[in-house]
Amino acid sequence: MPAEDTSSSDPGGLTPRLIIGLGNPGIEYHDTRHNIGFMVLDELARRFKVSFTEEKRWHGLVAKLPSGWLLKPTTYMNDSGRSVRALSQFYKVTPEETLTIYDDVDLTLGRMRLRLTGSAAGHNGIKSLISSLGTQTFPRLKLGISTDSGRPGGDRLVGHVLGKFREEERPTVQIVIERAADAVIRSLQTSLGAAMNLFNRNESL
Repeated sequence: MPAEDTSSSDPGGLTPRLIIGLGNPGIEYHDTRHNIGFMVLDELARRFKVSFTEEKRWHGLVAKLPSGWLLKPTTYMNDSGRSVRALSQFYKVTPEETLTIYDDVDLTLGRMRLRLTGSAAGHNGIKSLISSLGTQTFPRLKLGISTDSGRPGGDRLVGHVLGKFREEERPTVQIVIERAADAVIRSLQTSLGAAMNLFNRNESL
């Protein structure tokens, strides 16, 4: 008897069609911690040998994959949802097929977590997506950007998030970018659930 297809009721059985990296456009934000989502998409584009093209109708930089799209919104972080909604509505991509990659200041640099749903937890880009998509049930890959001492407090938080990675952090950053790209490719080849089972078991480097 063939196995039952549970992908429609189980988001973990889906493969993503739209992969989003969150960040801020502009040279002043290049290589900042808040832009690690952009960095992962650049690595994915390199591996798939595709290039980004600016698409004004979708307010972002888009690269076509064999079975979907890479999207870097150019709306600035706080309005990322406008770009995601525009492209997903045009191509009829559901929120459950929309994988978002972004920085998490509550995780230490080098750690990552793949989840199928969750709150914004104070992240303005995710707040915008939840508002624009009308749901928080969309998969996300969270990449840690905090130091070993934990989440920076008070006024130091904004400076940390918008600051550039220190020279001694860069080897770890490169490893986690490559590992995040591996997780995305695994989800494309199998399913989001399979990628979660593999990469969440050992989420630190």
